[in-house]
Amino acid sequence: MKPLPLLNLVSRLEDSLWLDPLVAGVKGTVNSIVRFPWLRDVLHGVPLGHPVHPVGVQIPMGAWTSAAILDAMPGNDRAASILIGVGVVSAVPSAVAGFTDWSELHEQQQRVGLVHAAGNLAATGLYVASLVERSRGRQPRGKLLGYLGFATLAAAGFLGGHLTYRQAAGVNHSEDVPHRFPVGWHALAPLDELVDGKLERRMVAGMPLLVFRRGDAVHVLSDACSHLSGPLHEGKVEERGEPCVVCPWHGSAFSLRSGEVLGGPATAGQPRFSTRIENGLVEVSLPGAG
Repeated sequence: MKPLPLLNLVSRLEDSLWLDPLVAGVKGTVNSIVRFPWLRDVLHGVPLGHPVHPVGVQIPMGAWTSAAILDAMPGNDRAASILIGVGVVSAVPSAVAGFTDWSELHEQQQRVGLVHAAGNLAATGLYVASLVERSRGRQPRGKLLGYLGFATLAAAGFLGGHLTYRQAAGVNHSEDVPHRFPVGWHALAPLDELVDGKLERRMVAGMPLLVFRRGDAVHVLSDACSHLSGPLHEGKVEERGEPCVVCPWHGSAFSLRSGEVLGGPATAGQPRFSTRIENGLVEVSLPGAG
């Protein structure tokens, strides 16, 4: 079965350069509003281990879907209005979380994401207008606006699916590492070849690894950032209670000792490799590999 022709239209959004000035303007606004690192981490979902936005949108989507069903049945006008109101209110925090995630994506993802966000904002506006008409006793017109909002929401949701499942926004980009790395211990490099205090990239079993030596201790993580596969060896080392590596692309920070996320936008930690030194040779093994 061939993909729907609509998919080709959506794919063209990825390379629509005319959206870039709008992207830059909206991104600047988002970054000026959501400025505090701790707030950005909360909105990204660092404490949860995955993005907040996909969870948050379940409330307005569920409320508006329920309202659409009730509008098709007589005698449920008040209940439908309440559900629409719940959806409008709950859409605000989920939108803030979504825009915060969007501000840290690649250009192609941001173009699709901007249209996705515009669709959701349009749907919310239609639902607000629906509430106004219902409050004035114009139920047929209010229901029509509600169904237009629902259709717009569905179209925006399609773009959200494309953004997540075709463009891999918000997913863990290092999830596949344990499935690709072979079981057992593997030679990394002679200890004397590793420069103390410097981030290095080494290849083991065809996989790029981030290596950081401090004295006789060698810390090894997957080199591809879990956020969007940024090259961590090109980043910098910072002290945040413990040594961490900061991704050069979007600033995600990971503990060099454990791989744990110490700062977003990444929400998934880096795979951490065990190390040992045998006759001056550093060897690595990945727990759970294979």
